[in-house]
Amino acid sequence: MRAVLLAALVALIVSLVGTPFAIRIFRAQGYGQLIRDDGPEAHHTKRGTPTMGGTVIIVAAVLGYLSAWLITERFTASGLLVLFVMSGLGLVGFLDDVIKIRKQRSLGLNSKAKLAGQLVVAVVFGVLALHYDDPKHSIDAVSFVRDTSLHLGAVGFVIWAYVMISATSNGVNLTDGLDGLATGSSAMVFAAYVVICFWQFGNGCSQPNATAACYVTRDPLDLAILAAAAMGACFGFLWWNAAPAKIFMGDTGSLALGGTLATIAILSRTELLLVILGGLFVVETLSVILQVAFFKAFHRRIFNMAPIHHHFELAGWPEFTVIVRFWIVAGLAVAFGLGLFYAEFLSHSPL
Repeated sequence: MRAVLLAALVALIVSLVGTPFAIRIFRAQGYGQLIRDDGPEAHHTKRGTPTMGGTVIIVAAVLGYLSAWLITERFTASGLLVLFVMSGLGLVGFLDDVIKIRKQRSLGLNSKAKLAGQLVVAVVFGVLALHYDDPKHSIDAVSFVRDTSLHLGAVGFVIWAYVMISATSNGVNLTDGLDGLATGSSAMVFAAYVVICFWQFGNGCSQPNATAACYVTRDPLDLAILAAAAMGACFGFLWWNAAPAKIFMGDTGSLALGGTLATIAILSRTELLLVILGGLFVVETLSVILQVAFFKAFHRRIFNMAPIHHHFELAGWPEFTVIVRFWIVAGLAVAFGLGLFYAEFLSHSPL
């Protein structure tokens, strides 16, 4: 538990103290956010706000994780895989942000290039995860709160890993449209995974007093440490990212955070539970899918604008009201997901 708390504390302090330095550096270099012309009119005042703040989140999370080595004195394959996906997708997002700034447009990498970057990171992760897998409990099984009987095989698992990593990173990216919305929501989901992974550690099948409700997750303590580090980094960054934001995380942060969530879900054997825990990200993504599909089919829009948080802005809700109410939705989704996780544990425990 000390390692988990240390990782969260170090990441929080690094992010809280380091973000103002990043703001000054990015502002001096002219790394300002560009705003969509078709977006809410109130957002035009945000033009020029420093972006690429996701670099601070990544650095803070990595330093938080490394600090836990002082207590655990070990690194695990699971921890290194999560760091690989976080930094790999962070690099994809960084390139996207740099192109936006240099070409002075609101769109960076085209969709094919961004998906290609996500594909490379996800495939490498999938292959390495299979290589370091526990032969007694194959990682290729689709999981909800724990593994199901559905096994995908090696190729199927790599494809599934790509779908999860791409969908979650894009979901967080779409949610990152209002000050602090994606940061605060991500922090809540990471907090849930601190609880879940530490619970798995305390109730692992390798424990001497293991029961029928035990978990076969590999390296759950390391996953809890990483979730805590990411949570602390998000909270520290949120201090400066909350409305009115002094800095934005950019695609550097949103892609990295989404990929990290997906990777922790895969390695903790809670893949489908992430759909519930990250319910807000699912709603934001579905709103875009429905908007595009409906417009192509009927040449009409369902929402004033997608993602759905912009719909409520254009409907007259103040930005801060949208943010707080969407945080409430995110919190309820996390609470419901944790409830399902614990209820499933109780169903396997003797009364």
